[in-house]
Amino acid sequence: MENEKLILTEEWDKTFPKSDKVNHRKITFHNRYGITLAADLYEPKNAEDKLPSVVVCGPFGAVKEQSSGLYAQTLAERGFLTIAFDPSFTGESGGQPRYVASPDINTEDFSAAVDFLSVQDNVDPERIGILGICGWGGMALNAAANDTRIKATVASTMYDMTRVNARGYFDAMDADARYEQRKALNAQRIEDYKNGSYQLGGGVVDSLPEDAPFYVKDYYDYYKTERGYHKRSLNSNGGWNTTSALSFMNMPILAYSDEIRNAVLVIHGEKAHSRYFSEDAFKKLKGDNKELLIIPGAVHTDLYDCMDVIPFDKLESFFLENLK
Repeated sequence: MENEKLILTEEWDKTFPKSDKVNHRKITFHNRYGITLAADLYEPKNAEDKLPSVVVCGPFGAVKEQSSGLYAQTLAERGFLTIAFDPSFTGESGGQPRYVASPDINTEDFSAAVDFLSVQDNVDPERIGILGICGWGGMALNAAANDTRIKATVASTMYDMTRVNARGYFDAMDADARYEQRKALNAQRIEDYKNGSYQLGGGVVDSLPEDAPFYVKDYYDYYKTERGYHKRSLNSNGGWNTTSALSFMNMPILAYSDEIRNAVLVIHGEKAHSRYFSEDAFKKLKGDNKELLIIPGAVHTDLYDCMDVIPFDKLESFFLENLK
């Protein structure tokens, strides 16, 4: 298996400042579909021996220069070797066509990162955890159900992307509405094939309507402002390929989450529009090593980058306890 040659940015182009407490470098690794993934690796300075490690990805439609990199760098400051990666087909990662999302391939991306970490000289392969943000929180739970090497999993401000695509926000979509959406998406497949290119679904709106729902305002405040905008982020720009929704409508990712035996921590904001995803996912988990943490007063994107809201002390203690 050969890694695709990727062009990686050398400059520090993150939405957060660089820490002087960690070493940082770009890496690549491949998944079992042959797609080469780009990632940022963070490790504590002056670290000795083999380290516990954490793989970070998300939010859905973001890139590693945004929230996932912030989580990864901060956990590295606390003693973990971490990587934040761009999912297949997005950011600096490889894969054609661009801007495709897949419940299978994107779950596999987590396991591919575990493959990479498991053969690093400074990583303990028995002490690997994962952390998924937003839509990658659901992917993280799906990966944990399938990959027994993952010893601890965190889902932060989680979305179940298969549920929201199949049922709409707050489960408002019924079977008839779902059928009509399938018709429209399959018609778009024909147009895409004729055109030789894929229609983009659009990222977060460029101009915020006064009557926009709060969750749209919440996303706008992150992706469309200096706070979180990034030129490679799909949500900050043109969005995913429209037809990506088809596979998510048809393939629920949490079917076997009740079989996760290793530790899981689910974190969500009290006032987040998406809170029901985490609460319902948590209800399905089994065992006394599962925990739900609701952050008082927090909305969805507070857990993207608000350092006074993200419970890093809890994340550190959870990973230390379960990666030993």
